[in-house]
Amino acid sequence: MMDWTDRHCRSLHRTLSGQVLLYTEMLTTGAVLHGDRERLLAFDAGEHPVALQLGGSDPADLAAAARIGEARGYDEINLNVGCPSDRVQSGRFGACLMQEPELVAECMAAMGAAVKVPVTVKCRIGVDDQDPEESLFRLVDLCAAAGVRQFVVHARKAILKGLSPKENRDIPPLNYPLVYRLKAERPDLTIVINGGIGSLDEAEEHLRHVDGVMLGRAAYHAPAILGEADRRIFGAAGPDVSAVEAVARYRPYMARELAAGTHLAAMTRHMLGLFHGAPGARTWRRILTVEGVKPGAGLEVVDAALAAVSGQRDLGLQDERGARRLEAGEAA
Repeated sequence: MMDWTDRHCRSLHRTLSGQVLLYTEMLTTGAVLHGDRERLLAFDAGEHPVALQLGGSDPADLAAAARIGEARGYDEINLNVGCPSDRVQSGRFGACLMQEPELVAECMAAMGAAVKVPVTVKCRIGVDDQDPEESLFRLVDLCAAAGVRQFVVHARKAILKGLSPKENRDIPPLNYPLVYRLKAERPDLTIVINGGIGSLDEAEEHLRHVDGVMLGRAAYHAPAILGEADRRIFGAAGPDVSAVEAVARYRPYMARELAAGTHLAAMTRHMLGLFHGAPGARTWRRILTVEGVKPGAGLEVVDAALAAVSGQRDLGLQDERGARRLEAGEAA
């Protein structure tokens, strides 16, 4: 989710669910150690619980970056061993590390020794010609021996030679049963499943076999599904959070960020899918996209988009009622 799950995106998602664990986009150790930490690592206090996801392969650098993340207040430090992009491979981190499980375990041991917060691994089931039944279990067992207790498993191989990063999200077949087996045979470990999960209905089915579910593109492109998560997944009392309520909750955050100099579009780009599938969704996206990028754009753009989508939703309800009356008249 590089370039997607920045602090503005996470703050929006937190308005919808108080309990889901949020992840940062992957940050390289080089960026954390030598880059603009204030910009890269900043997050709003309301985001908790939130995990810092790192990319790297040098144990000392990862340990140093983990310490920085812990000092900044992150609740978990995660090592990405699943990203298949070319620039990640050239830097010797991401999914290519599935081929070096001993090094991954060494990295995790160094990170675990450096911090008190949990250190976790996000991985694939294998890469290229690896046998997933061997590669996944070997990586997990070596990391578990190094002290790791939680693994997020994207249930596909990554084909590093021949597929683009986008193709690697869809073309390699999903193997959910293998991840279920990992949990069944390693019951003391916390296993979270990832990959191709598009709804809370699917998430609930997976939770019959594993400890957790990670949503990526589904939560980004249709974030309103998170408004049901606290009740359906965590058993919380109270009503679900609607898209309209999420906008109201997000508004103070946007106001603070605008006052601090953040451009409106940096925040509204994450809101485009908020009314996904609802009447007026296209109008909502159009107003935010066209008006939100203009110089000086402020909350009046969000208010106009919300008024437009609310009006179209009301119109849709009236049309639906009219159709029912017509059917009743025909029946009579």
